Amino acid sequence: MSRIANSPVPVPQGVDVTINESEISVKGSKGSLTLAMHQAVSVAHEDGQLLLKAAKQTQQAVALAGTFRSLINNMVVGVTDGFQKQLELQGVGYRAQAQGKKLNLTLGFSHPVVYEVPEGIDIETPSQTQIVVKGIDKQRVGQVSAEIRAFRPPEPYKGKGVRYADEYVKRKEAKKK
Repeated sequence: MSRIANSPVPVPQGVDVTINESEISVKGSKGSLTLAMHQAVSVAHEDGQLLLKAAKQTQQAVALAGTFRSLINNMVVGVTDGFQKQLELQGVGYRAQAQGKKLNLTLGFSHPVVYEVPEGIDIETPSQTQIVVKGIDKQRVGQVSAEIRAFRPPEPYKGKGVRYADEYVKRKEAKKK
């Protein structure tokens, strides 16, 4: 059984944590996040740390305590440092251009793909073939990155498509005669 919930979540200086019966709010320099708490998990704020415990010692409650510990830690890290994912475009003529709250992608289709950037997410394009997705919510940053990648996932024969910066695409050999 995992013991992740036993380790406390450190709360750095400048981060305000508000705990209600049903939700927890974390406010930092980059913004604020809230999370609805489950009744099987209890949270205590002591000595600059957040301690999570399962209300009952059932298997589901212990698992939920570990899950909520990870979610709260991601909230604290998000409001202090933020999260980012980097995407790369590989292919002849594949380009990306950020314009305000829109991302224009040229991915080999007969039309350009325009992606509306959701609230709380910033997208930068340092070059025409790189996309950087930034935000304070780890789940939303990952979801937006996955949605952009889904427009043209990397294919295994030539390696063309949108891929994560640290992703390895295993190449296949072409069909032989």
